[in-house]
Amino acid sequence: MNILSGKTVLVCGIANDKSIASAIARAMFAEGARVILGCMPSLVRRVSRLATDIGNAPVVTFDARNDAEIAQAMEKVSAECGGRLDALVHSIAYADINDLGGEFIGVSRGGWQLALDVSAYSLVALSRAARPLLKASGNGSIITITFIGGRCVAPGYNMMGVAKAALEASMRYLAYDLGPEGIRVNAISAGPVETPSSMVVEDLQFARNEVLSISPLQRNVEQEDVAKTAVYLGSDLSAGVTGAIVPVDSGTHMLIPGSREHRARRSRPAAT
Repeated sequence: MNILSGKTVLVCGIANDKSIASAIARAMFAEGARVILGCMPSLVRRVSRLATDIGNAPVVTFDARNDAEIAQAMEKVSAECGGRLDALVHSIAYADINDLGGEFIGVSRGGWQLALDVSAYSLVALSRAARPLLKASGNGSIITITFIGGRCVAPGYNMMGVAKAALEASMRYLAYDLGPEGIRVNAISAGPVETPSSMVVEDLQFARNEVLSISPLQRNVEQEDVAKTAVYLGSDLSAGVTGAIVPVDSGTHMLIPGSREHRARRSRPAAT
């Protein structure tokens, strides 16, 4: 059963075949969706090669900081989908490498503005441009990708944590605004996933080892796990879900400090 059969999806933020966005595009295509890919102009050749494995998906380009380019890209999307878009996936995030790692207090004003613009405001700008197309579907869905570092301190995540906090708040306000038009807006909070971009994050491997050690499922999550949840949020199965942050992190979001000790006690043989 292809639960996205007959639906058209725009997946924005594809940079390489190891990215979460790429996994989402493949999963949605496998479930019957017609997929359109959105990327930076500088990545069009690379993304066009990836598109061949996703039903020769059309590729539209735009700079996430440029409203005019976003509007032009959405016009091309409209032409491709006949004015009706069922889901928009926002997987766009960026912060200056100098604003990741070390002390957060050293973040620059320019770095603050850049990270918030690309990583959070782009969700607002894309949602606004896609609004008429999503409304036309009668049950449109907007999905963005976040991380627990927007709600808790993840040492070294720094400026990206602030950007994710803004992204999550924006998601809720968009859900409130767009709900009357039948458009749902949700976020997936992914656990620490190894992607080319995430490798610059301080202590990423330590975080993944912690998930293995303390999470209820005792395994790390991968791109495909996030993609399956995106399929659900893009489908009619989630018709009553909006304004939610759905964790895909093997259950680590529900644990409190000291969970390592809880895991050690839980793994001991039961008393007889």
